[in-house]
Amino acid sequence: MMRSMYSGVSGLRVHQAKMDVIGNNIANVNTVGFKRSAVTFQEVFSQTIKGAGSPQGGRGGTNPQQIGLGVNVASITVNHSKGSTQRTDRVTDLMVDGNGYFILTNDVNAQNRFYTRAGNFDIDRAGYLVAANGYKILDENLKPIQINRSETKAATATTELEIKGNLNYNDSSYTTTVDIYDSLGDVHTLTIEFGEVVGDGSSTDVSYREIVIKDEDGDVIFGSTSTDPSKASEKRYLKFDSKGNYAYDPTGANSGIFQGAHDGTNFIASGTDGKGTIKLNYPGAAEISLDIDDKVFLDDNKNVILTQQSNTSDAKGVAVDGNTAGTINDFTISPNGEVVGIFTNGERKTLARIGLADFDNPAGLQKIGSNMFIDTPNSGTPKYGVPSSGSFGDLTPGALEMSNVDLSLEFTDMISTQRGFQANSRIITTTDEMLQELVNLKR
Repeated sequence: MMRSMYSGVSGLRVHQAKMDVIGNNIANVNTVGFKRSAVTFQEVFSQTIKGAGSPQGGRGGTNPQQIGLGVNVASITVNHSKGSTQRTDRVTDLMVDGNGYFILTNDVNAQNRFYTRAGNFDIDRAGYLVAANGYKILDENLKPIQINRSETKAATATTELEIKGNLNYNDSSYTTTVDIYDSLGDVHTLTIEFGEVVGDGSSTDVSYREIVIKDEDGDVIFGSTSTDPSKASEKRYLKFDSKGNYAYDPTGANSGIFQGAHDGTNFIASGTDGKGTIKLNYPGAAEISLDIDDKVFLDDNKNVILTQQSNTSDAKGVAVDGNTAGTINDFTISPNGEVVGIFTNGERKTLARIGLADFDNPAGLQKIGSNMFIDTPNSGTPKYGVPSSGSFGDLTPGALEMSNVDLSLEFTDMISTQRGFQANSRIITTTDEMLQELVNLKR
């Protein structure tokens, strides 16, 4: 009879453990990156009163007779399914849309590594990207990510220009300007003037562009130079009839007569791409070099970017490169994990790339508090990588992964757990009453 009482006690114990887990789940319903846990039970063991018997002769076999001796906790499993998304629009708030975990460390050499799905990060005074508990976030090389606010980007000179737009072929000239930078980051205004190419209309005219630098104001002029026309000649054999008209006999039988007909001669001229360099080197200023090649008129895909149609001339010069000196003013984090610094001169630079870890068995990870996990022999060795690769998943900047706790499920489990606890308590009270009756037999 005492066995039923101890079975009831074990039932109370496991239902209390399940209630503890449910309570923790509900308490963390709004915890960033929290993963709910679930409890399962198993019977302890059974006492065999009588073993099984095999069939013998005309007698059938018998089954074993066993009495169970209670219950205990079989497992407390963490559910690593993805939680819902909460938009925050903070640049340092990140959510992993995949299987990856952020990698954290609390030591200088980054040998102690922890893993989390909670991406509510911030920047500390030293510029490190840190979690809420101060642990540093590691990059793809397992080094702490640091944004150095004092980092500068040196000035670079303009070396490439693009001229885009249209030049009206009826205009005799057109002028446009473009701002360019020298190696010290100083801005200069470059004036570009286009002039027409003159031909004589009947002869072969070969022309090429010439660039002239005016020393007094630094303007650049595209002029034109024409070569002496060359003549084209063709040999032709003619027949004349009795009236002096040209006669042509294509077959040798009948002559066809035509008046002053003449086949034109086609001419094909193969030119060589012109290349040159503009160098501006005034006293007190840094040198600027611009290479002139076919990219003035074509882009990298050989598409025409400078046309000559009847539309209004609107060609503009654009400096492809060159900038002033600048320091980091802000930063962004892209979905592929790149931390991109934005400098005061408008330039951008990739400072680091956030690293992620994945596991063969995430359920084998061990919770250690602060929304962090550590790997165990059953989780497998962490596989390191970067966002947007493999199974790690993309990052969603400006968002957080919320708890995956389902309140409706938790309340349902709570009700069944409460009833289970009550039922096991009745086992104890009922057994107690039976023992009381047994004691009263001696009266």
